[in-house]
Amino acid sequence: MTSALVNKQFRLAARPVGMPKNSDWSVTTEAVRDIVDGEIVVQSIYLSLDPAMRGWMNEGKSYIRPVAIDEVMRAGGVGKVIASKSSRFAVGDYVSGGTGVQNYWVGAADDKTAAFYKVDPKLAPLPKYLNALGMPGMTAYFGLLDVGMPKAGETVVVSGAAGAVGQTVGQVAKQKGCRVVGIAGGKDKCDFVVNELGFDACIDYKTGSVKDGLKQHCPNGVDIYFDNVGGEILDTVLTRINMKARIIICGAISQYNNTTPVKGPANYLSLLVNRARMEGIVVFDYAARYPEAAAEMGKWMAQGKFQTREDIVQGLENFPDTLLMLFEGKNFGKLILQVGQE
Repeated sequence: MTSALVNKQFRLAARPVGMPKNSDWSVTTEAVRDIVDGEIVVQSIYLSLDPAMRGWMNEGKSYIRPVAIDEVMRAGGVGKVIASKSSRFAVGDYVSGGTGVQNYWVGAADDKTAAFYKVDPKLAPLPKYLNALGMPGMTAYFGLLDVGMPKAGETVVVSGAAGAVGQTVGQVAKQKGCRVVGIAGGKDKCDFVVNELGFDACIDYKTGSVKDGLKQHCPNGVDIYFDNVGGEILDTVLTRINMKARIIICGAISQYNNTTPVKGPANYLSLLVNRARMEGIVVFDYAARYPEAAAEMGKWMAQGKFQTREDIVQGLENFPDTLLMLFEGKNFGKLILQVGQE
């Protein structure tokens, strides 16, 4: 019986204008219903907070439908199966999937929207399944390798280098024999990127000129740019790209909370001059190949060649303020909200 359990949920109350504010959320509680054949109850333990969530809150056509008003906010998570009437999952299994911003997820075990799959805390700590072994890692891996197509000796630049996607991009690039230059905000993040993740250099956009940093650290130009921020940094990197360069558009965190139209690159003609290519990456396109990426990165982790960093905040009630950390540059590593106990 699960009906004695109370589920606290954050629902989208209004579509934000600019940065999300408290009035854009409603907090509801409801009893966890009993399940029927084929269903499971997942107790959330860790929730993944990602810049993409801001886009999901907007109305309009995108690669995924927007979160509806009064709907539980979409979020990936890791949790534990606490009730099951499905042959796919047993009570006690740890799973990753679309839990939403709530304490409990209830529904069909084969729900394609949630897309739950088993994870093993003995192979890696659960937060890793929301970082390098989760959606950010898959985004980085397939974005760099399939879209960027790096070759040994090439120069790869990645913005948001200390974030969840950026830290994985840089390390995968190093494994493939590339020179890697990160762009991050603050000395601590830049030191982490170079000293712990093994990047060749890192440009601190908060204290120096990105243009000057690129001239210093990429004297032979940029072959691949993995863009997580958009805006002025993207525009600046475009002035330094080489012939046949590849630009991977993963995100534009600098633009997500604009109240004016998104600022596009003024230097886009550099793509023409250099016969370069700019292409977007949506990780869901590679879902069937996730095990391939997890196996290779898991091997690097076991060999001590691959590091990850998670920034974990406690408490479901802190969701609104924690989400804003992404857009204020306050998180250091993959931002995760812990809402339950392992």
